[in-house]
Amino acid sequence: MSKAERTRAFIIEKTAPIFNTKGFAGTSLNDITAATGLTKGSIYGNFANKDEVALAVFDYNLQKVKSAISSQVAKEKTAKNKLLVYANCYEKLLFPPFTEGGCPVLNTAVEADDTHPELRKKAATAILSWKKGIIKIIEEGIENKEFVTTIDAAQVALTMIAMIEGAIMITKLLDNTSVIRTVMLTMKTMIAELR
Repeated sequence: MSKAERTRAFIIEKTAPIFNTKGFAGTSLNDITAATGLTKGSIYGNFANKDEVALAVFDYNLQKVKSAISSQVAKEKTAKNKLLVYANCYEKLLFPPFTEGGCPVLNTAVEADDTHPELRKKAATAILSWKKGIIKIIEEGIENKEFVTTIDAAQVALTMIAMIEGAIMITKLLDNTSVIRTVMLTMKTMIAELR
């Protein structure tokens, strides 16, 4: 890694929790300089503007969550257990080692929906990729005869994503972690009943 690449990575790592907690609009250049200890000139010497930092930070935060989940999925042998990883991991999303501030996809999607087309596109792409990954697991389960061929893989995938994101949103809104635990328990029951 060159010095410039290391500096960019440092800025992304240090500002990732801020963007994920405060959002794009709520994160100021002063927040970025305070978190990094760098000058405004150093920030803009490595990124064209705050938008560029925010896009890189979204990718960083998303990769952090995806890595935590994919490492657990890779350990499982059955499709059903792979699906259960989502419930188990997201139940703990609001706690370390996950990203501070919750789900970067949810946070970005809500804020960028009408205000930031590039961030909105990244969030939409993340959801579609997530859906595709769950569908692949379900199709693997159908092929292995864990699930019947009549399961609508896309419907199950979207339901899981909606349950996860909805649970995170309500948990944060009410400041009540029992919400996410309750919804993830329901998801575990739903997955257990897949035939």
